[in-house]
Amino acid sequence: MHKIIRPLALALLTIAATACEETLEEYNPSGATAEAVFTTPEGFETAINGAYTYNRTIYGKESGYALLEMGTDIWTAAQSNGQTAASNTVPQPPLMNYQGLTTDNVWVKNNLWTPCYAGINLINQALKYINTAGLSSVRRASAEAELRFMRAWYYYHLVESFGPVPLRLEPTEGVVNTSTRTPVQEVYAQIFDDLTFALPNLPVTLATYPAPVTANDYGRITRPAAEAFAAKAYLSGGQYQRAASLARKVTTQYTGQGIRLVTSYASLWDIANQRNSEVLWAVNYSTNLTFNAGSHTGHQWFLMKYDDQPGMVRDVANGLPGVRYMPTRFLLDLYNEQNDARYLGSFKQAWIANSATNIPRWSAAEVAQNAALAPFLNQPKFAVGDTAVFTSKRSIPNFDQQYSRRYRYKTYDIDDLYNADGSLKGERRYYPSLRKFDDPTRATATVTESSRDAFMLRLGDIMLIGAEAQVRLNRPDSAAYYVNQVRTRAALPGRTAAMQVTASQMTLDFVLDERARELAGEQVRWLDLKRTGKLTERVRLYNPDARSSIQDFHALRPIPQSDIDAVTNKPDFPQNPGY
Repeated sequence: MHKIIRPLALALLTIAATACEETLEEYNPSGATAEAVFTTPEGFETAINGAYTYNRTIYGKESGYALLEMGTDIWTAAQSNGQTAASNTVPQPPLMNYQGLTTDNVWVKNNLWTPCYAGINLINQALKYINTAGLSSVRRASAEAELRFMRAWYYYHLVESFGPVPLRLEPTEGVVNTSTRTPVQEVYAQIFDDLTFALPNLPVTLATYPAPVTANDYGRITRPAAEAFAAKAYLSGGQYQRAASLARKVTTQYTGQGIRLVTSYASLWDIANQRNSEVLWAVNYSTNLTFNAGSHTGHQWFLMKYDDQPGMVRDVANGLPGVRYMPTRFLLDLYNEQNDARYLGSFKQAWIANSATNIPRWSAAEVAQNAALAPFLNQPKFAVGDTAVFTSKRSIPNFDQQYSRRYRYKTYDIDDLYNADGSLKGERRYYPSLRKFDDPTRATATVTESSRDAFMLRLGDIMLIGAEAQVRLNRPDSAAYYVNQVRTRAALPGRTAAMQVTASQMTLDFVLDERARELAGEQVRWLDLKRTGKLTERVRLYNPDARSSIQDFHALRPIPQSDIDAVTNKPDFPQNPGY
């Protein structure tokens, strides 16, 4: 699937492009027409492959993390994300703290609205020609299922992000300057209609796809993955029993196909093990970065500024420190690292010196003030392999901090970073760093792109979707059953009993807390809070940077102003309230 960007695909995308701009200059360098491309089996397969590519604009990208993780209860701004740097022009600060979030935010338009509609238009174009594409009867059914699943997927992102949106089921051909916003319920009705067709017609595994699809086409949708997404969609659409039934099916009936939780939470993020039994669907970025049309970049954005510390230089193993996103105190406090392996499986807290330094640990003046330091006066501060920096989610008493300094390393504990109410003390460079997306296989320390796949659906996520559906149905015993499966896998050796929860603990807030522990950084948090109606409440409680600026209307993104301006029937295409 990573080799789907071909000249024919480029012609396809040119033919199928859509926009609500006032003018559209079209240039088709290949000379291919839609009919010529879509009415051959090869051309039609290229169209299907092309429908997947728009996820690469969202998943594993800086803009995608800003849109789907930030501005929530679990992340806040690190130093380099533009919060305080006037020269930083990236458009993400408004997505972090909601200050100045306007209808002109280019990431809302270019990295969410536009790619979803471009994907939908390509899908609509392909569906128009599906009966004349020359596909075998067996392949025709699975091809339509793929396309209709992808249309449901893109519309889900649109309706959850923007509310009422234009519902287009026919390809846009030529310039269109009118549009209307379809009510949310009608958009969901179409999503469910597409899924109703897709689920039974998608093969269970890649190996059971009809030709020309092969088992090597990693990244193509399968029935279990489609059912996992359908559970989310039905949950978001208020159909809790259907969500619960689908979640149960996905989590219990596909073990024979090898779908199960991996044994170790940390192994989920081992780049050598990323195609594992838990991943249901992913954007598959190639190890040949030239094929990727923009690779995974998540390895950068959550890392602290380690390379200005004594004993540390930037290298491949420690990563490229983007210093964009840091955890809120609330997120760190959610983990009990004495029982839960997910803290160290998710976060890096110790940085090991990779550069020797002859700087003395203590100066003569410091020794003169504290005689206990005398034995360390002439010893170098760091050797390669020593701990250089330690970031802690715990409060470290002053004595222990002095002890750690005596034995070389610098500490940043919870009290160095946050006040008791969760507000930051000003230090936004050094903090426990999310390590899920690390890529130690990059060629050099300065390479910004990664071949890591971007997970879009995995089993741990769907187990907690099942738990949420059961809470909604007032079945706390069943909700606890799902949560305990996830927590049993997360338990440190000998701590399984301590990780178990009871039915009496099962509330919507508890499930959201558990989803934070399990899924932090995985591009689901904003949609989780939106779906549960908890966005404003939890941001005000746990994100001091955004507390004063978030408003109820921020549960929807602004419709891009360029589209508002382009339509001629403006009363039928209003902006979302508040913008």
